[in-house]
Amino acid sequence: MNADVCAVILAAGEGRRLRPLTEHLPKALCPVGNVSLLGRALERVEKLGLDVAVNACYLGHMVVEHVGDRAHLSVEPGEPLGTAGGLALLRDWIGGRAVLAGNADAYLAAADGMTPGEDIAGLLAGWDGNTARLLGVPGPPHEFGAHRFAGFSLLPWDLVAALEPEPSDLVRAAWRPAERQGRLEVVEYAGTYLDTGTPAHYLEANLHAVHHENLVAETAVVTGELDQAVIGAGAVVAGRVTRGVVWPGGSVGPGETLTDAIRVGQSMTVPAH
Repeated sequence: MNADVCAVILAAGEGRRLRPLTEHLPKALCPVGNVSLLGRALERVEKLGLDVAVNACYLGHMVVEHVGDRAHLSVEPGEPLGTAGGLALLRDWIGGRAVLAGNADAYLAAADGMTPGEDIAGLLAGWDGNTARLLGVPGPPHEFGAHRFAGFSLLPWDLVAALEPEPSDLVRAAWRPAERQGRLEVVEYAGTYLDTGTPAHYLEANLHAVHHENLVAETAVVTGELDQAVIGAGAVVAGRVTRGVVWPGGSVGPGETLTDAIRVGQSMTVPAH
């Protein structure tokens, strides 16, 4: 793959719309199909053979521990700098390369016949080195022509170099300016994209990841009934879970029913509505 392109997974945000789940984990580490959202994003860019960096801020120590030596790490001081500010803070590491930037909280599922990595490679195919590219799916909302952003973008170095390490987002700092210059292109994503920003969409992503069947981690103990359930490592389910997610170490007691919800620990239930 092109040595003049690197990858950055943006994982600094809190995910306020996903509260109270994100009071326990940063949004990037919330599990989907028993794999963290960040882990899913890293798998995609690793398949492309690119150098990878991850930025962190909110509960950053958890992100740092999760990533380990899998990628270069940038920990933002204070409040998160946003997608543009986070890239600017990595300018020295990027060092003149173009950037394939991915939002850790984007859930992507490759179309039939494609694997993670192959499904986003279209952002790089035939690229002229000058155009900003966005991965998109048909809207609404129609954010860029007939499409809405689907979690990954490709930015040439000059657009990255112009970013400042201050709170800002890529929409206003890079994509819209490129659009006005006639330098923005949308590459349509052939698979499924879901925004995991709310409990309802987060549950939807989990159920999609397991094909609306059941997924039980090896170390979970299930003596109850499951119907479209994702059960994390070390969880104990003695009751019934229907269209639900039990986080690692969580429990659903005898006679208890968890429906259209996420369980954290022994008693915290987050309804998906």
